[in-house]
Amino acid sequence: MNLYTAKDPKAEQSGGKPPSVPNEPLYAARKKIFPKRAEGRFRRFKWLVMLITLGIYYLTPWIRFDRGPFAPDQAVLVDLANRRFYVFFIEIWPQEFFFVAGLLVMAGFGLFLVTSAVGRAWCGYTCPQTVWVDLFLVVERFIEGDRNARMKLDAGPWTADKIVKRVTKHAIWLMIAVATGGAWIFYFADAPSLAFDFLTGQAAFVAYSTVAFLTATTYVLGGLMREQVCIYMCPWPRIQGAMLDDNSLVVTYNDWRGEPRGKHQKKVAAANEAVGDCVDCNACVAVCPMGIDIRDGQQMECITCALCIDACDSVMDKLERPRGLIGYATLNEYQSNMALATDNGQTAIQPARVRKPDGMFSDRVRHFNWRIILRPRTLLYMGVWTAVGIGLIIALLSRDRLEINVLHDRNPQYVLESDGSIRNGYTIRLLNMIPERRTVLLSMMGLAGAEMKIPTLTDTSDRVFAIPVEPDKATTLKVFVTLPKGAVGDAREGFSFIAEDRASHEKDVYRANFNTPGAK
Repeated sequence: MNLYTAKDPKAEQSGGKPPSVPNEPLYAARKKIFPKRAEGRFRRFKWLVMLITLGIYYLTPWIRFDRGPFAPDQAVLVDLANRRFYVFFIEIWPQEFFFVAGLLVMAGFGLFLVTSAVGRAWCGYTCPQTVWVDLFLVVERFIEGDRNARMKLDAGPWTADKIVKRVTKHAIWLMIAVATGGAWIFYFADAPSLAFDFLTGQAAFVAYSTVAFLTATTYVLGGLMREQVCIYMCPWPRIQGAMLDDNSLVVTYNDWRGEPRGKHQKKVAAANEAVGDCVDCNACVAVCPMGIDIRDGQQMECITCALCIDACDSVMDKLERPRGLIGYATLNEYQSNMALATDNGQTAIQPARVRKPDGMFSDRVRHFNWRIILRPRTLLYMGVWTAVGIGLIIALLSRDRLEINVLHDRNPQYVLESDGSIRNGYTIRLLNMIPERRTVLLSMMGLAGAEMKIPTLTDTSDRVFAIPVEPDKATTLKVFVTLPKGAVGDAREGFSFIAEDRASHEKDVYRANFNTPGAK
């Protein structure tokens, strides 16, 4: 069946063949973004956040904290070799990983809380991608100039000046990327020692490979890909969109007061034509690191960095008009004001409906009320976050730093002595979870008549032994418990091993079984 039955002049000219349709690319080519430097309160806040976050990341491994002679003095250390996690005075052992899990739960609910209250604040201010892109942009502006100069340089031919600037910029980016990877490995070993070994070529291969990997990812993601990471690679924009509701604060262009736009507003006003506050200067577009126009409405690419608010506010100041043409607003607030400006959608936006004759906003215009943050959803997130935090603090303050773990021998489960007594073997681990030496009393409770023997400690038998334990380590003992022939019936109830440090009043009890012939 011929689909091209109708006569087509182009088809007739080509011998009756249908015209070719060009193939449309599935992926739009990237358009380079040259964000302009912004000035204002949100830009200053971003500088502060960048200073704090980068300062914490780069400097934390070098902070010292004295834990005594038997523990590392690095304040924050993930000691993989000894399976420890140190954060100042807190030491986490592998069996206490629930503390880390609790912190992750708190981080999750904290993120839910912030997102439901003030939108994508994580993306706009504290996301590592955002922070490092900001840092790389600082370097780029310092070397190549602001937006217009960078655009001119990028479009121009490859001159000696352009080559020098590009090489210098990328060299500094690489140094930042190397410092990023280097700072990361310092969290897993003593920083001064590892730094010396790294620079002298004596560090482990995993240290060099980790730095190489993080250098490459930081340079590529933060320097070359930039907004592409947020748009195509990161799942968080999609997830955060599901967390927002009608009362979440998001960066919004208030077209109910900005439309209709006009660059020559004085002439339009002189002609008695309706005109909004937006002068179509595109300042908000020029400063956006994602290259979007916030006036097109909410977009997935928007990271709510609020730089467009700073740009617009500066223009409003020059025009002597109220700030807030672009600002943080809730959807409910926006819809209410839009309904006012359009007579509930019956007309186009009419600036006169939202203003008084003197130019001030009408009393019916709805403004942000901070109490909207304290709504059931955010209170629920805050409640869960607080409850988990209090639970972790209580568990941290009440935990014992002395533990006993017992493993009964499986083969043989018991030994029948020549005198009719029965012996069971146990492997006992005493965990001393403080960086101090101490003496632990190991005793038995129950199983009357039975005695313990610890061959590595003494040849005598008793029901109580004083065990010296090393600081911040697990001491493993082989213990034999022997029950006389006439007391076999007492074995059915089992007994307990007790580890006690009378100096610190810490005690841990382990309930154990004693196996005998015929026992089930």
